[in-house]
Amino acid sequence: MSQLRVDIVELPAMRVASALGFGTEPELQASNMIDEFAKKAGLKLDFTKIRMYGFDNPCPSPGSPNYGYEFWLPVDESVEAIPPIEIKMFDGGTFATTRFTGLSNIGRVWKELVAWIENSAYEFGPEYCHGLEKNDTPFEQDPEKWTFDLYLPVVKA
Repeated sequence: MSQLRVDIVELPAMRVASALGFGTEPELQASNMIDEFAKKAGLKLDFTKIRMYGFDNPCPSPGSPNYGYEFWLPVDESVEAIPPIEIKMFDGGTFATTRFTGLSNIGRVWKELVAWIENSAYEFGPEYCHGLEKNDTPFEQDPEKWTFDLYLPVVKA
């Protein structure tokens, strides 16, 4: 196992536009929904300023190629829902987080983050199966150049 750098951070509460995709490529579906929503709502998806968070919802099941993926785009009070996009409130909380590059590394790094928590002074927080993924890079780039932050909710043991 590699040496993983993990930080404990507080994510603030935020109002988010939520897009949910389901199928064999739900990330692409949800991403396209967010892109379309942003255009209709007059929002510019500038990855130097806006951060999107995502997570499996529902998680993959053995024997099925289908699963869900939900993207959250933080928005202010002036932004209204445009179906199928919903507006939700995220309560925020304490998270263990790590950063890495390359989509092909995501499964390995998730496993390492879970192992880090299991061997730390923290334990999994509420809804720990809903870890968040944040991509800081435009999707048009090579996926092996994408930079991610992974977040798992934690509480002090």
